[in-house]
Amino acid sequence: MKVAPDLDPRPALRAWGLTPADVEYLPVGFGDHHWRVTDETGRRWFATVADLAAKPHNGIGVAAARDGLRRAMDTAAALAHLDFVLAPAGDPLVPLGDRHALSVFPYVDGVSGDFGDPPGDVGDLLATLHRQPPPPSTPLAGPALPGRATLDRALVETDRPWTGGPFAEPARDLLARHRPGLRRRLDEFDRLLAALPADLVVTHGEPHPGNVLRTGHGRLLVDWDTVGLAVPERDLWWLGEGRPPAVEFYRLRWDLDDLSVFVEQFRAPHTRTADTEQAWDGYADLVAR
Repeated sequence: MKVAPDLDPRPALRAWGLTPADVEYLPVGFGDHHWRVTDETGRRWFATVADLAAKPHNGIGVAAARDGLRRAMDTAAALAHLDFVLAPAGDPLVPLGDRHALSVFPYVDGVSGDFGDPPGDVGDLLATLHRQPPPPSTPLAGPALPGRATLDRALVETDRPWTGGPFAEPARDLLARHRPGLRRRLDEFDRLLAALPADLVVTHGEPHPGNVLRTGHGRLLVDWDTVGLAVPERDLWWLGEGRPPAVEFYRLRWDLDDLSVFVEQFRAPHTRTADTEQAWDGYADLVAR
């Protein structure tokens, strides 16, 4: 279960224009932190605080990540005319200290799935999204692999000890045993990247069941921080639809991106915790696959 961070969202909520009467931490989702906020009128809000240092897909460094996240939230706000877009209200991004930022959404009662659930029935929503003229703020979701340098360096350095913590050497050993296969997969990634189509549309980025909220009025797509211009298969691969080479590219890119995150985690200083044990299970399964 996620643990509440050592953060107080109240100053940023007040800067946003909300006077909180009650603030309850919600241990849900992955990465960002969330609170249910009740204001002085009794209206409820969903407050999300992002750790900008943990958002490498939006750029290198906190400043670039802040700019990327603002553009994403501005894009979601510009798409709010679509009845399935749960967009931020008011100012889409309010600073909270040096490395965090707050977005506030209307609180909506509903039920979402889990990340690993079978694909949901969101094909019609994605088709509508892909037909939208891109708002000027829409970031470019480049297809290059952000952690490519991490993987290339790790594969070269599997012949020397890794000293980050208890999972460092097991991670190195597993990577070394699967090094030829992983190199082939990286070569395959490069071939698929070179053949990727050029028809860019507005994509959500992660339309998995965990980001689909079902309400009494229909379905909502949430978590728009990954919105970006890309080929439609950036979304469609989640559904097993689209042009096969592009679908395979994004499926492979997702796995390699996860792998680079695990490798960086286990090479960095770490201890044995419930989180690192769970990360090890995911890493071992991913390398074997």
